[in-house]
Amino acid sequence: PTLGAPGQKVRFVAQALGLPERGEQLAAHVEAQIALARAQVAQGGARPRVLFLYLRGTDVQQVAGANTPADAMIGAAGGVNAAAEAGIVEFKPLSPETVVAAQPDVILVLEKGLESVGGVDGLLAIPGLADTPAAQARRVVALDDLYLLGMGPRTGQALADLVAAFHAAAPTGSRP
Repeated sequence: PTLGAPGQKVRFVAQALGLPERGEQLAAHVEAQIALARAQVAQGGARPRVLFLYLRGTDVQQVAGANTPADAMIGAAGGVNAAAEAGIVEFKPLSPETVVAAQPDVILVLEKGLESVGGVDGLLAIPGLADTPAAQARRVVALDDLYLLGMGPRTGQALADLVAAFHAAAPTGSRP
């Protein structure tokens, strides 16, 4: 789960299809979009603490720590992965203790996961979340599953959306 993956995937598929030149063009375009989004982060500003939650109703509620696509995207967008900072590696079950320790400024979720818990209000009703800076400001960013975590040709666009959402002056409450 690195930002090198999108270009590698594009080149691999293009090679398999016998279109290496087209693949190289698309890979270069994707890599340029990623570089542009990362350059926006380099301009400075605060690094918000972000907690990524993988939700599928009340049965599956996990946080993403280090070594996950969410971690790569959060860091590249200028955020601090609060779960990784707390020592979580890969995906672990969500607990109120984890949330309280994380104290995120932004909660990042997948659109389908947000739907599965009843939207922003249902999300903020999960034990521990209401007491976080993110919940108090209603700073919830929701993106499509593959758009955010797929590490494919749209990664640069997704990264630009995260940069804008993480560094927006006003709470987002929904997709940037």
